[in-house]
Amino acid sequence: MKKALQILSGAFLVAVLMMASTAVSAQTTKDEFLSKWQNSKQFTLDVLDKMPDSGMDYKTDPAAMSFKEQIHHIGNAIAGISQGFLKGEDPGFTIDLATASKADLADYVAKCYDYGSATMKALSDTDAGETIEVFGNNVTRRQVLALLMDHSTHHRGAAIAYLRVEGVEPPAYVGF
Repeated sequence: MKKALQILSGAFLVAVLMMASTAVSAQTTKDEFLSKWQNSKQFTLDVLDKMPDSGMDYKTDPAAMSFKEQIHHIGNAIAGISQGFLKGEDPGFTIDLATASKADLADYVAKCYDYGSATMKALSDTDAGETIEVFGNNVTRRQVLALLMDHSTHHRGAAIAYLRVEGVEPPAYVGF
């Protein structure tokens, strides 16, 4: 009886530890990520909207990207990485940045975010967990989603600094 109680207690402890381990390592769900992705899209468009037309070509340094290049780079990376690493089809749209208006750029970036979202939604859980080579690193496609969010945040942050240098109050950050 004592031996059976020890085995039962041990099995119970293992089960509790396994459940705790699962809870601690839980990932953000796809729906949670996509909700935050929509927030990122809107915040990026709000940052673009704040820059007056006269500041679109502003650069912090001759070697740096201009404000409009920063914003374009966000969209371009979303489309390119989604197509190249998240099994996306040809997005079917482009932009000529040299002749694009601010409204054209906003439309392009919105389409890029929507394309990224559609590509992300189409990924099965199996595909999202598949390890692939990305820029010389072996990562899962799920990690590529995080890369896209980090990359967008990085370049949007640079664009916000450009707004401040131009004397423009950036839009308020909205976390969720």
